[in-house]
Amino acid sequence: MIEAQGSVLAADAPASAPTDFTVSTGREPHAARGREILRNHAGIKALAGRNPWSAPLILGVVSVQTATGWLLRDQPWWVVVIAAFFFGAFLSHTLWVLIHECAHNLIFKSGPWNRVFAIVANLPHLLPSAISFQKYHLKHHAFQGVYELDADIPNRWEAKLIGHSMPAKALWLMFFPIFQVTRPGRLKEIQLFDRWVVLNILVQLAYDAAVFFLLGPMALLFLGVSFFFSVGLHPLGARWIQEHFLVHRGQAATQETSSYYGPLNLVALNVGYHNEHHDFPFVPWNRLPQITKTAPEAYDTLASHRSWTKLLFVFLFRSDVSLFSRTIRAERGGRSMANDPKALVVE
Repeated sequence: MIEAQGSVLAADAPASAPTDFTVSTGREPHAARGREILRNHAGIKALAGRNPWSAPLILGVVSVQTATGWLLRDQPWWVVVIAAFFFGAFLSHTLWVLIHECAHNLIFKSGPWNRVFAIVANLPHLLPSAISFQKYHLKHHAFQGVYELDADIPNRWEAKLIGHSMPAKALWLMFFPIFQVTRPGRLKEIQLFDRWVVLNILVQLAYDAAVFFLLGPMALLFLGVSFFFSVGLHPLGARWIQEHFLVHRGQAATQETSSYYGPLNLVALNVGYHNEHHDFPFVPWNRLPQITKTAPEAYDTLASHRSWTKLLFVFLFRSDVSLFSRTIRAERGGRSMANDPKALVVE
């Protein structure tokens, strides 16, 4: 695999700071690459399926995270914040990955049961987002980079507001969940509210109230800070930069999806294998590394990352990397594996 960290961090001849998104006239790359890989490695189809062990893992992580909040109920705020940064953020991030598994129906065959467990995994995050995440995430797979359909793309006003300065980018990461909430308004083709979203909200409010009244405000603080660190100003937050930001230089400068192969995949349930996941979204988290091993020629030629911590500093301190460092496209066609299992069949 191409180790891209050296070129990413290089200070020589920096590119000019982008003032708008990079426009691609082609389709998203994953469906075509996935089919090409299957032509050469039909055995990868056997990796598709579900991992039911993710269900007890959800129950266990939710229990540990809640219990940790209880253990910290009498601690000063600064102890709570430190515990959230070095411990709680990792559990919170693991729950995000498990919500992601539920969104792809990779735990149970039944869609409703996947949604139920997504709501359970959402509990320590305090903000109800599991069901709405599924709605928008599947569109992200099917229409990667389409500004009107991909909620993973920042708003133009968002990118202009943040600009290229380190403090502004740090604030953006710190309040990343808040900025995400502003994006659904531009995705007109997606209905935000339904009965599952309402259920998600009601269950979440009940949990939040129980934590506050039974475990105390410090427990609530621990869960809330853990949530914001898990997706924000933390090495774990660099995951969002790793996945689709254009941070590579040289021949990989236009590569719009990148994988991470560092040690944090152990606690992040292999979520770093992002090219593999987009190529084969019906493969559960525990089997993603087998895709890379089965088809090394497809992934060795792609730039990748080995350190989320280094990437965090790249995003913060390299002036030529901003929220505009993304690829957008108008092309909406193509057969996506995101919501069409038959796309796994090689014609």
